[in-house]
Parts: sequence; C-alpha cells; structure tokens
Amino acid sequence: MRHVFKSTLIAVALFAGSLTPAFAAPETYALEATHTEVVFSWTHFGFSKPTAKFMNAVGTLVLDEAAPANSSVEVSFAIDGLNTGVAALDEHLKKPDFFDAAKYPTATFKSTKVDVTGKDTANVTGNLTIHGVTKPVTLAVKLNKIGANMKGVKTAGFSATGQIKRSDFGMGAYVPAVSDEIDLVITAEANKK
Repeated sequence: MRHVFKSTLIAVALFAGSLTPAFAAPETYALEATHTEVVFSWTHFGFSKPTAKFMNAVGTLVLDEAAPANSSVEVSFAIDGLNTGVAALDEHLKKPDFFDAAKYPTATFKSTKVDVTGKDTANVTGNLTIHGVTKPVTLAVKLNKIGANMKGVKTAGFSATGQIKRSDFGMGAYVPAVSDEIDLVITAEANKK
C-alpha cells in the first residue's frame, strides 16, 4: 500500500510539474501601435479641455498571469507623432517652450513596480522620461482582456489613467492659465511574440 501511495504522489508531482510552465511562465508581448494610444488633456485658460495623443508607441510587455506583480512594461514614442487635430498647435507643442522635439525626440516609460489591486487591476509605477527629465509616475491599470485576436494571435488589452505635472518635466510655459496638471488616458493592445 505504501508503494502504491508513493507512486501516486510521484505521478501527481510529475503531472503538476508538467502544467506549471504553461500557467506560470511569463510571456512577452509586443505593443501594437495601431491599437495603442496615449491621450493627454489639459485646461486652456479655464475655457476648454483640449486633448492630444500619440499613436506611435513601440514597446514590450512581459506578462506573468500567475503572478501579475512580476509583470513589466517598457514603452517609447516619438514626440514628432504628436497629434491634436490642429496642425499649428502640433507644431507649437513641439517647440522649445513645450516638448522641444528637436532636442528631445523620444519619450519613454519603464515600469519599476506592479501593485495588484484587484482581480484585473493594478497600480503600475515606473519612470517616465519627457523633455530630458525622468520622474516616477503611477498609472491605474485595468486588464480588459486576454485572448486570441482576429488573426488567432494571443493578445492582451489594457486601459490606464494617471496624472502628471508638466512643470515637473521642465515644460511650465503659461502655467497656471494653461493647466500644469495633465490627465493621461491610455489604451493598449499587445500581441504575444
């Protein structure tokens, strides 16, 4: 009887071991630029709340479904891709009193910590670099869905919100008439590599 019990335990251990990599191994995804956008908004002299966006994100997501706190993301986007819908404003925002795209052509975000807050939510803290300045930023992130996309590729979709002060990044022109606080709304899709 002891021999049978021992053999059963070994079999269960081997079976469990064979399943572990499928559930526990982190997977690497590439951000899909056509379905990823960073939208930011501000108040303009108290009259309106314009928006602008970047849709040229390039990055990598390492997703650990079994232990989400071990996940990470690294993303960059070219400032030249900024789009407000108004060409003259796009050009103004790329000038030295704001983004200074000629001197600082790229913005980046690299996560440093993931705090799981719910079944499909987390606070993701990371280092945001804009205008040559790096500051910590925390985003409230929601996992929208993980599954196969239209082409059968495993895809993860997320939404995130956050807020930064542009003056922290050396872009304080016209504060406070044009708000210092910038609201961020991000949506992203990433395809498994």
